[in-house]
Amino acid sequence: MTGFALIAVIALVIGIVVAYRAGVRSAQRDAPPLAIPAPPPPRAVEVPPAVEVPPTVEVPPAVEVPPAVEVPPAVEMPRAVEVPRAVEPLPDPELAQLRAFADDRRRLLADVADARAEIARYRQIVVDIERNAPPPLLDAPGTPDDLKLIVGVGPVIERMLYQLGIATYRQIARWSERDIDEFDARLREFPGRIRRDGWVTQARALHVGKYGSPP
Repeated sequence: MTGFALIAVIALVIGIVVAYRAGVRSAQRDAPPLAIPAPPPPRAVEVPPAVEVPPTVEVPPAVEVPPAVEVPPAVEMPRAVEVPRAVEPLPDPELAQLRAFADDRRRLLADVADARAEIARYRQIVVDIERNAPPPLLDAPGTPDDLKLIVGVGPVIERMLYQLGIATYRQIARWSERDIDEFDARLREFPGRIRRDGWVTQARALHVGKYGSPP
């Protein structure tokens, strides 16, 4: 009984479904077709003007920053040097007196040198007498001449010439140019005086005047 009822229910459900589908189909055939409205035409889209792209800006290279300069330590300034005070000049009377003393001293030294030369000369004469040698004539050739008679020869130069072995007019009168250069170099304190004062010419004249014969 139960199985039969179940089959009947299933058959009923199937019939209802079939009838519903058949009704739907018939309704679709009889209904007018729905008018589908046409879509509106598309509007023209306005294209915006092209945007001008600015040119590329060149970026300058990075500037190298120089290293920091080390500042040297402060230099200590030297202290000011005290300048000694200028020596006050001596008054004119004192200066003149000092100059007079200096002239007297030079004159005395020259006189002493002349005296020593004369003493040496006479000492040699005494020595020759003691040795029983004939004393030389004071005016004979070969004896020392007074070289101070030559212009430009003073007591100092005469003493220097004696030390160099020159003691007569004849020796100076016979000087050659080479001899003049040699003795001029030896008289360093009086350069050029031999030629400038004409010692050779004066010595020849003095020899002739003293001895009466050429040197």
